[in-house]
Amino acid sequence: MLRIWIIIILIGIIIYALFRSRRPGHYEGPYTESAVEILQKRYAKGEITKEEFERMKNDLRR
Repeated sequence: MLRIWIIIILIGIIIYALFRSRRPGHYEGPYTESAVEILQKRYAKGEITKEEFERMKNDLRR
């Protein structure tokens, strides 16, 4: 009888965990920036000039 209750509780925990992981806003994994976003940050930090930024951005869009 005790085994049945343990199995029922484990099934309940598994079902709860599955539904909890499907909630909106749940962390799906690491966010990866696009190449253009990386370029924008580098330009904003002053690591590259406007000309370099524009050239690299145009190269990425081809």
